[in-house]
Amino acid sequence: MIGDIDVYGLFLPPLLILAILAWMLSGLVQRGLRAAGLYKWVWHPPLFDLALYVLLLCGLTALSSLLR
Repeated sequence: MIGDIDVYGLFLPPLLILAILAWMLSGLVQRGLRAAGLYKWVWHPPLFDLALYVLLLCGLTALSSLLR
């Protein structure tokens, strides 16, 4: 099990940890965009939210690979 993260005997893949972190970060960014009123310029908010999540997940993955 090379590369897995041990959490009290439960082995988790690093991508799962990054996906959860990206999900939480995406929620914060969405809240900020809604508070700023920028969602009125978005044509399809659920599609925009999905794209935002994917971009954050890709960025976190790239950042974690640079830090290794």
